[in-house]
Amino acid sequence: QVQLVESGGGLVQPGGSLRLSCAASGDTSDVTFIGWFRQAPGKEREGVSSIRKSGGERFYADYVGGRFTISRDNAKNTFYLQMNSLKPEDTALYYCGADKGRWPLGPRSLHPSEYYYWGQGTQVTVSS
Repeated sequence: QVQLVESGGGLVQPGGSLRLSCAASGDTSDVTFIGWFRQAPGKEREGVSSIRKSGGERFYADYVGGRFTISRDNAKNTFYLQMNSLKPEDTALYYCGADKGRWPLGPRSLHPSEYYYWGQGTQVTVSS
């Protein structure tokens, strides 16, 4: 089993920044990729960004527009999402997901169905 714990959410003004963390524990040795997702009230969960644990390939949703950066610290089993220039429409519950399967190429890596393990989420609210 793999446990994922997100942290770093909070209330921020438009244009501000937050860094989310996803700490993985348990049987993480064969985790192959991690993704960040978000879900706003009344909306489906959508992919934000993904990263391959080895090799570091990354993929971002189009709406990120260069504002977010995903990174990893394999030694700490922790993954990050640096979010800059936040907008009110970025308000959502942010989740990290993990899987041990083959790295899904490109946009497929942002599909929630590709992920087996999930954290409980951390709330991000962008408001003045």
